[in-house]
Amino acid sequence: MSPKSPQRHSLNRKIMHLMDAVAQVGTWRAEGERIVFTNGVFDLVHLGHLHYLADAADLGDRLIVGVNADASVRRLKGPERPIFEEETRAFKLASLAVVDAVVVFAEDTPIALIEQILPDVLVKGGDYDPDTIVGADLVRSYQGHVLTIPLTEGHSSTSIIERIKNS
Repeated sequence: MSPKSPQRHSLNRKIMHLMDAVAQVGTWRAEGERIVFTNGVFDLVHLGHLHYLADAADLGDRLIVGVNADASVRRLKGPERPIFEEETRAFKLASLAVVDAVVVFAEDTPIALIEQILPDVLVKGGDYDPDTIVGADLVRSYQGHVLTIPLTEGHSSTSIIERIKNS
């Protein structure tokens, strides 16, 4: 057994199926912890993503990240995406200390996750209008909070992909 096996195992435990995440959220809630949820593709994790996830984590005690499955990314972003498969994207996110759980979802929106997790805080990037964020009405219906976090200028997956293509 290599010395890295236990570390990999602990990171894989952060990548959960929806029902496992729901059970974990129940445990965290019983301990009085505030649950934050966000979602995205997270194809090329860059400085903007890192700032965003750290800021999102600061809004509560536990951060759950929903990650679009590969087929969903292709439907939303086109046939050339994702660059990295869902397992890699989920593992990269799980490796971040600020992320407590990662759930890969096949649908084009995370509404099924939000309906099951019922986060205290639903957060997206500043390029979203809080009133049009998927799940916003639901989260507000039980007095949860819907927030946006300003984007880090000059950092986006699309701009990185364009720079690579043009170099």
